[in-house]
Amino acid sequence: MRRILSSSLFQFFADVGGVGAGRAMLSRRRFWLAPAIFFLIVIYFVTKRPLSSGSDSRHYGNVRWQKRPARYPISDYTALPKTGTAIPRIQFDFSSRTESPKEKTLRLSRRQKIKDAFIHAWSGYTKHAFGKDEVRPINGGYRNSFGGWGATLVDSLDTLWLMGLREEFVEAVDAVEKIDFTTNTEKDLNVFETTIRYIGGLLSAYDLSERRYESLLTKATELADMLYAAFDTPNHFPVCRWDWRKAAAGVQLVPSDYTLLAEVGSLSVEFTRLSQLTGDPKYYDVIARISKHMVDAQDKTLLPGLWPTIVNTRDLKWDFNHFTFGGMADSTYEYLPKEYLLLNGADQSYGLMYERAITTAEEHLFFRPMIPTNAPVLFSGTTSLTEQGHPSLDPQGQHLTCFTAGMLAIGSKIFDRPNDLHTAKQLLDGCIWAYNATPSGLMPETFHVWDDDRYYAAIAARHTDSDEQPSDPSVSDASPVEHGKLLAKQNGVIPGFTAHGDNRYILRPEAIESIFILYRVTGDTAYQEAAWRMWEAIDRATKTKIANAAIFDVRMKIPLQSDRMESFWLAETLKYFWLVFGDPVGDGEVDLDEWVLNTEAHPFRRPTAA
Repeated sequence: MRRILSSSLFQFFADVGGVGAGRAMLSRRRFWLAPAIFFLIVIYFVTKRPLSSGSDSRHYGNVRWQKRPARYPISDYTALPKTGTAIPRIQFDFSSRTESPKEKTLRLSRRQKIKDAFIHAWSGYTKHAFGKDEVRPINGGYRNSFGGWGATLVDSLDTLWLMGLREEFVEAVDAVEKIDFTTNTEKDLNVFETTIRYIGGLLSAYDLSERRYESLLTKATELADMLYAAFDTPNHFPVCRWDWRKAAAGVQLVPSDYTLLAEVGSLSVEFTRLSQLTGDPKYYDVIARISKHMVDAQDKTLLPGLWPTIVNTRDLKWDFNHFTFGGMADSTYEYLPKEYLLLNGADQSYGLMYERAITTAEEHLFFRPMIPTNAPVLFSGTTSLTEQGHPSLDPQGQHLTCFTAGMLAIGSKIFDRPNDLHTAKQLLDGCIWAYNATPSGLMPETFHVWDDDRYYAAIAARHTDSDEQPSDPSVSDASPVEHGKLLAKQNGVIPGFTAHGDNRYILRPEAIESIFILYRVTGDTAYQEAAWRMWEAIDRATKTKIANAAIFDVRMKIPLQSDRMESFWLAETLKYFWLVFGDPVGDGEVDLDEWVLNTEAHPFRRPTAA
């Protein structure tokens, strides 16, 4: 406050006589100066508003978002469904299988190593960046990437609880209680990222700790009330990249004509759970309105059954020509079966949207690539329509699409689609292959594979189109196959791939997420072995003295590290690894028939399991 007041006084004098005069007046001891200062202080405390007309975010620290007058008030809230339907069991019956002492010892040993890795990374965060968004895992210090409220702190709460780190959990909760979720130092907030990391983390910790820490729900509500103002638009679609200060000042805002599908379609689980816990229907209402529009639009897009990656949420147009389960879209599809579960099947529209989307994806997104082992693996690619209106597949693989296997495995059970479980296994096998295929043992962010036996010709075509020519002019007249072989060697193309797009590994969780789900659904311990091979490669490549770091190029056996560790390393990746080696019978941790995990791996208790 002292800083605000002094800068406001300076601004006042500067406005009267210019900056130089302002400084002069403050430096002179005239008889009227003391009464003037006293008068201004009185005004300040009476109004509790800063005197400066500047736009510094701290000026909005007294906004009461819950009482903020809405430009477009809602009077007819959509009520939470009160009844549901019977949902088939998801998890394998682990009580039917006996674990030998040797198997148990090995499993617990591996689990402890995962926990040790979490403690190492958490200690690095608390030492170098506690209360900040991310720790810099190589050089120390911090990075604020998601509002500066402490993304890693909040994102890690439920992992701390699950791993039994109670002392650290209580310390973290104490720190969270001091966060002011009514203001921010950033001009714009990403509503989606804030929702899944912060609101998701708070609600999950509240659920897992059996609601012992009421402050967690209070803080989640405080933040949700702030974000709720982003939905105060003519059609109640949110401004996803939200200038919250304009909203606080009462400026009219409208949704964007260029909104990522995932950012508008992936808010349902968190806002629904908040309504369930608080009894306030307003949070559920805004996402129910979005879902109704999605139902209406699903069969009217250029590729009926799928929504495009870019949506005009201002005018509610869904005519963009790009479709994928990967980046910009992924969690929208993931949330369809999860919202269905969280609502106990009471709203059938989520199941219908899911099944319609999967039917279209099986025809236009899923494909079998040519790989050296000729194994029947699948990837989920990207599709757009040609000028003639025909769907055209781009055989691009993405680490982000590895969640699809887990989604299909859950959907196969709750929607009685047994063939989808076979598809899920093949999709996961594709991701496991991509890990095993690289020298580092890690899957890249993006890459291309080929979907028939014209493999080297495909390499030649792809790299020639990119103006990449062989350095040896003697092969300029060579066949496409020979041309492709040389281009593959020159460009470091790993067998099975045709091109490498983004070669980073940024500590992503999607592959281990699906391994966890497939293990829990099938009971097949081969998934635990796949997880351990994956873990050894990740630990070897990413561990630093402080925590764990992203890497630049998975094609290198000893890759160069990047000074970045996103909060999902502790919130998702390590949590899923730890859960894979748990005992689904003995401790019942995050039973898939009792919990729904949001896209940041935050478990919410299903109401029927309460």
